[in-house]
Amino acid sequence: MTGLAMVLALGLEAALGWPDGLYRRIGHPVTWIGALVSRLDTDWNNESDPPLRRRQAGMWAALSVIGICGCAALAVTYLLPDGPVGFGLLILIAAPWFATRSLYDHVRAVARPLAEGDVSMARSMVARIVGRDPEALDSAGIARATLESLGENASDGIVAPLFWGVVLGLPGLVIYKAINTLDSMIGYRSPRHSDFGRFAARLDDVVNWLPARLTALAFALVSGRVIAVLRVTIADAPQHRSPNGGWPEAALAGALGCRLSGPRSYGAGIEQQPWVNAGAPDPDAETLARGLRTYLRMVALVAGIAILAGAIWGA
Repeated sequence: MTGLAMVLALGLEAALGWPDGLYRRIGHPVTWIGALVSRLDTDWNNESDPPLRRRQAGMWAALSVIGICGCAALAVTYLLPDGPVGFGLLILIAAPWFATRSLYDHVRAVARPLAEGDVSMARSMVARIVGRDPEALDSAGIARATLESLGENASDGIVAPLFWGVVLGLPGLVIYKAINTLDSMIGYRSPRHSDFGRFAARLDDVVNWLPARLTALAFALVSGRVIAVLRVTIADAPQHRSPNGGWPEAALAGALGCRLSGPRSYGAGIEQQPWVNAGAPDPDAETLARGLRTYLRMVALVAGIAILAGAIWGA
């Protein structure tokens, strides 16, 4: 029944999200993990230490976060009562670890002003979900950045947590989100984190390897152009800067018939990246609307597959 509970938790989060009032009062489970990561980064990441020592400190910091989160999830699982009450509580506890609603809302917040021609507002909204310089983005750049975020976060925020939740239950779900949060906070190749965050970044690559490819396959299956999308994905995903992020991104580009990635502007300057689906046109506001519809179909497909997989495995 764990697989069904995970799907129902995903559906609950998609319907309700995480209420703003609750966030203001207690934060969010991911922000709790983030606070722990930030504290360990401050206390253990000494910039005067040699690289090897910083790598070791980063490894122990990551393992500490994972261990605390995993033990807490195991304890909660052990304490849940049997029967419908325990099943319902599992759904409520698992729901916040998904990002189905928040991802949809963030993309829609960009799509609406872009469709109305309000590029300034669209830039403001896209700055909330990507790290590149929003002032350097024109309409096509805004649409590309938003769709790239949609593709990658569809894997990180929906498919991967659902996969690990079905396979390993609540502990798997929580441990995955701990690893993903570690990577998002310290897994950068910056002077401060290139050594300290190396273990977290590599671990995130490992746990996302299969879910990223499953997400790409799901996008292809709901596109109505399965073979064409798979061709784009197989050709372009390995050229991407990320070993995993390129797979859902390339599949989404193929499904929507647009190009993504390419050169991008950050605070330090222009970063040259190869195009994904290079021969296709740039996306626009209408492409974003189609991207959201494709995303919803993909979520429905993976939810159905998760229920079936859980039934087969007895999870």
